[in-house]
Amino acid sequence: MNKPAFVPVILCGGVGSRLWPVSRSERPKPFIRLADGQSLLQKAWIRAASLSGVGEILTVSNKELFFQIKDEYRKAASQVKKKISDRYLLEPFGKNTAPAITLAALTLKSLYGEDAVLLVLAADHLISRPKPFQEAVSKAAKLARQGRLVVFGIKPDSPETGYGYIEAKGHSVLRFIEKPPLKDAQKYFSSGKFLWNSGMFCFTAKTLLSEIKKHRPDILSSCLKTFAAFPKNSKIGLSRIDIDPKLFAQVPEESLDYAVMEKSKNASVVSSDIGWSDIGSWNAMETLIPADKNGNRVKGKTVLLDAQNCHIQTDGRVVAAIGIKDLLVVDTSDALLIAAKNRAQDVKEVYSRLKSQGDEIHRLHRTVYRPWGTYTILEEGPDFKIKKIEVLPHRRLSLQLHKQRSEHWVVLHGSATIQRGEKIFTLKANESTFIPPKTKHRLGNEGKIPLALIEVQCGNYLGEDDIVRFQDEYGRP
Repeated sequence: MNKPAFVPVILCGGVGSRLWPVSRSERPKPFIRLADGQSLLQKAWIRAASLSGVGEILTVSNKELFFQIKDEYRKAASQVKKKISDRYLLEPFGKNTAPAITLAALTLKSLYGEDAVLLVLAADHLISRPKPFQEAVSKAAKLARQGRLVVFGIKPDSPETGYGYIEAKGHSVLRFIEKPPLKDAQKYFSSGKFLWNSGMFCFTAKTLLSEIKKHRPDILSSCLKTFAAFPKNSKIGLSRIDIDPKLFAQVPEESLDYAVMEKSKNASVVSSDIGWSDIGSWNAMETLIPADKNGNRVKGKTVLLDAQNCHIQTDGRVVAAIGIKDLLVVDTSDALLIAAKNRAQDVKEVYSRLKSQGDEIHRLHRTVYRPWGTYTILEEGPDFKIKKIEVLPHRRLSLQLHKQRSEHWVVLHGSATIQRGEKIFTLKANESTFIPPKTKHRLGNEGKIPLALIEVQCGNYLGEDDIVRFQDEYGRP
């Protein structure tokens, strides 16, 4: 196998809780679509794939997001004029960036040797200047091959308090600073000696593993045990590796910044002006929307009377606002956020409270993505639930049964291949069938166009956990 110049490693983890209610744990921030129709994740993949010398990309993410990520990459592939091989390291749960990057380094070392160069990128950043980005990557890769741990520093354009800072002298890192109060941020910005810490890195597998061993041997030791259980193929490696949850549970949770970068004497920085933005909050998101003459930034259908300096976003319903100022309004099909703009960072506390209360609205939208397609909850009550189900071409659901509910299916368009008990048959538009409780069944789409149908569930319990799977093509239990 030819050794690549470097391998981009895209980290697609984290919930993006400060962007609730659009970002949720099963459809997090990287999947948010911008005005051009592309998601943040698609932009990250295209950016990495377009770099000179790149032929493959390694993505580290949660196992539950795998099929969503694959679909995002498949749709983005037409934007890149070369073949890209994708590999995946799939975590059973998050452990922050230090374990994710350590396991990526071990994987690429096993494939290409200890001098393999990792370019670590986030799935939720925006970079608007591709040529300077390529130049910065080339500089970083050169330093990495000299045995340095390289972080990309961003030239600040304001005294931002939401980013960490790097005090730098040339390529030398003098110190890392956590997110500062405004007074300190203003001082750092005025001095011209500080850069924002982008959270993007470049280093060889050898250098990273050596530094992890020096500063956090407990992380390296537990990652080595986890890595030893990976399936191996000495010729081509594996395109998908599911990390063992029992072994991964023993890995300490830590960020790479805390574990290594802030302790290392081997850190270098590449100062870059690449049009970088970390879309970490609604205040950052609103900068992507042009302001009107009253300073309002609007996405969706709105009616505004005497509104000033507001960010209003709706994905369906009309939002009318009268006599308001400096407010954030985000309306989705099942949740409404209203906040003072200067409290945008506190949205994560709303998310945390919903999660602690066990409210599913922190986790799921009304439209839920599955490996086979989507379902949207249209209406529900104590003993019924109505869904619209869409199945992608050549995909099918698991062979399953439900103990406590029946299901009525009416096909809207496309052709449904249905197994009910031992019988297999086909339904077309305007045809229907009934699935009694405790009956094995399966729904599939063998056609070339998406299948859409209405499902009416009836029963005393309608939870998604009322399911017994017998066969599943997507590795779900």
